[in-house]
Amino acid sequence: MALTFFDVKAANPKDKSYRLSDGDGLYLQIQPNGSKLWRFRYRHAGIEKMLGIGPYPAVSIADARLKRDEARKLLETGVDPIVQRKHERIAAETSARTTFGLVAAEYLSNMQANGAAASTLSKNKWLLEDLASPLANRPIAEVTAAEILDLLKRVERTGRRESARRLRSTMSAVFKLAVVTLRAPSDPTYALQGALLKPNSKPRAAITDEAKFGELLRAIDVFDGWPTIRLALQFAALTFARPGEIRGARRGEFLFEKSVWRIPGERTKTRRPHDVPLSRQALDVLKEVWPQSDDGDLVFPSITSLKKPLSENAFNASLRRMGFGQDEMTAHGFRATASTILNEREFNPDVIEAALAHQHQNPVRRVYNRAGYWKERVALMQTWADMLDEFRQLPAPARQQHEELNNEHSGARRTKRTRRAP
Repeated sequence: MALTFFDVKAANPKDKSYRLSDGDGLYLQIQPNGSKLWRFRYRHAGIEKMLGIGPYPAVSIADARLKRDEARKLLETGVDPIVQRKHERIAAETSARTTFGLVAAEYLSNMQANGAAASTLSKNKWLLEDLASPLANRPIAEVTAAEILDLLKRVERTGRRESARRLRSTMSAVFKLAVVTLRAPSDPTYALQGALLKPNSKPRAAITDEAKFGELLRAIDVFDGWPTIRLALQFAALTFARPGEIRGARRGEFLFEKSVWRIPGERTKTRRPHDVPLSRQALDVLKEVWPQSDDGDLVFPSITSLKKPLSENAFNASLRRMGFGQDEMTAHGFRATASTILNEREFNPDVIEAALAHQHQNPVRRVYNRAGYWKERVALMQTWADMLDEFRQLPAPARQQHEELNNEHSGARRTKRTRRAP
């Protein structure tokens, strides 16, 4: 006979535990200390077993019957309810231990093992460990699109739109790793495509006027800051290599007898080795900077230590000190300057792209760019170095002449006012 609320309420403890049956194997066990526990007795594979359902009143009569019926359904399919509960407990514990932070750490470890550049690792680490830190301890299978969107919007509201978009993309890679390793059912970032504002993209500033560029070259030549920075900027103008490649250049990469700078793949953006032909002027820069780092491996070491490269901001800070604003010229701008001027002068675009180490989308053209244009690139780099010498001799740009004329007029007016003063 099924139990009623009054039956359960009136069941007082005795010296020994006793049971009140509810039917179909479900009963309430009353303990001497007064606690009342639901139990389900059943047989599986010929063995009698007992499944604990929970205490009363935390588990009501209706809930106890529902759990009993669920257990009976499992038995009908040949599944032992106790074994099923154990599996569910293990799965829950595993899920709780498999947090977003742990999978993100595994993703970063995989990136490093696959040879990702140090700068790429650093950026991804910042995104996943700093910006995504609110999700670090969340079970990755439970993270929802809504909480990810809230996180991304918080980053976006600080004005870092590009960072928010990169964070979504990087988090997506972490979720995909969790999916293929059976630790998450899906990638919740997929639903957020198009949910973020477009970044306020702004191309890197670069001087593309030949006379104005000549003014910059003259300013670099007489720069009175740290000599290594001056020489590094001259080298950047001559080779138009990426700033990070120049700052991290090591002595063993230079083959002076062949006039070649051989940048290893682990230091390039495309992760492919890149050879740079060295003009006579570039070799002269190297000969001047070489003795300044005799006790170290870096060609352009920092001011503070021969074992550390120049900082990322060293180039730009020096350009600002020379009077070239951030909207006028940047360290990366030397590449844009060379590309623009050389294309305007109608040099072979494929040779220019190969010299810039841009990776062609067509794999056949990509191989040819690297192997087939070497002689043309050698000639191009020497021609470019000679052009820089010509730019240095060009008259000052009209803007500078206008400013100098204004300064002269201002000085004359001040002199005139001074003479009239009593």
